[in-house]
Amino acid sequence: MAQRCFLSAKIHGATITCANLEYRGSLSIDPKLMKTVGILPYEQIDVYNLDNGERLTTYAIPGADREICLNGAAAHRGEVGQRIIIATYMWLDENEARTRKPRVVITDKNNGVDEIVECEFPSDF
Repeated sequence: MAQRCFLSAKIHGATITCANLEYRGSLSIDPKLMKTVGILPYEQIDVYNLDNGERLTTYAIPGADREICLNGAAAHRGEVGQRIIIATYMWLDENEARTRKPRVVITDKNNGVDEIVECEFPSDF
């Protein structure tokens, strides 16, 4: 059966806490957020800047408590204080997609967990 790409995990509204141009790439993410949503170290992520519309693909690494840090070239894509969405995707066949529940973490202004949402596949599809 053919596979399609579906949302796997999302951190919504995280606040950029630092940007380090001299680091060799990636996005540093609070380990608690990573574990809560299910993002693994070195997993590919897409980053969407809510404030300036910039988008990039990189990989996740565990950072410090409450940290969201754009590293390397990604540091040009956002500024401290701006909010971002971090998303991962996975390839699933249609049957898997209907039963998989992507996990979404909504953050508070300090990058803590405000809400956890498990998305349901619409029953009318």
